[in-house]
Amino acid sequence: MTPFGNRIRELRARHNVTLTDMANALQLSPAYLSALEHGHRGRPSPGLVQQICGYFNLVWDEVDEIKRLAQLSHPKVTVDTAGLEPEATELANLLSERIAGLSDDQLARMLAIVRERVG
Repeated sequence: MTPFGNRIRELRARHNVTLTDMANALQLSPAYLSALEHGHRGRPSPGLVQQICGYFNLVWDEVDEIKRLAQLSHPKVTVDTAGLEPEATELANLLSERIAGLSDDQLARMLAIVRERVG
């Protein structure tokens, strides 16, 4: 599941909306919406993000957060390490190979480190 998909699922639960009802209201197939939530589809288009925000009547900060999560929700990421230190390439490759085996705690710690450095 992607960060965007997880947030959409949380919003549906909070508003007691089924996946089918939301899909129908947005004129999407339930299968597409499910695939989007589970990260089996690429990042959503800006237009769809706006439709979803409107559907849930989200305002300012919530809209900004949904847009941010949509940008961070591409399920197949490419990391360009050209021109960086060899360790950057090693890290990118190791993460690619082993991310599925990391625990939730390990992922959270690594994410915190990266967020701290990037600001």
